[in-house]
Amino acid sequence: MAEQQWTIRGEYMESCNCDYLCPCIYTNPQGLVTYDHCTAALVFRIDAGNFGDTKLDGLKFALVIRSGKVMADGQAGGPPGFIRENLVSDFRGVEYKPIEFTLDGLKRSTVIPGVVSFEIEGVTPRRPSEEPMYIDNTAHPAGRRLALARTKELHMRGFGLDMDLAGRGNNGHFAPFSWAA
Repeated sequence: MAEQQWTIRGEYMESCNCDYLCPCIYTNPQGLVTYDHCTAALVFRIDAGNFGDTKLDGLKFALVIRSGKVMADGQAGGPPGFIRENLVSDFRGVEYKPIEFTLDGLKRSTVIPGVVSFEIEGVTPRRPSEEPMYIDNTAHPAGRRLALARTKELHMRGFGLDMDLAGRGNNGHFAPFSWAA
């Protein structure tokens, strides 16, 4: 068995241009996305982690992805390397920017200057609750259990993307995550 080289755990949030509830989540992602493609921003905050002796605590990273009409046509796989290898056919590069990652109860927001910003809020049952509704046993790379959320606004720039969505209530998710290799 290969020696574990890195481990990270923390919080994740996502917003995409699909209508709520994104068909990729409940079709494992075999269903057709809402529009001609799915454009999504996945943002991660590492609360604890290491790469060998190097501590990763407090770091943040994001993936901005765009898939075709059926996300699984890229042979969907597990955490981040599999996303790049199996879902991404057009890699546009890497940028190093500060990432704002804010959690406030059921609300989550992020700002990456000049690249992406969004605000999502967890969907609650009919009776107001401090807990969002969840979908379990997913094949999502962030984890098997995701909180359901709606996006209040989503803005993307750079890498050939130019999108502004506000007030549509499109799809969002959040969850704790834990990865290792």
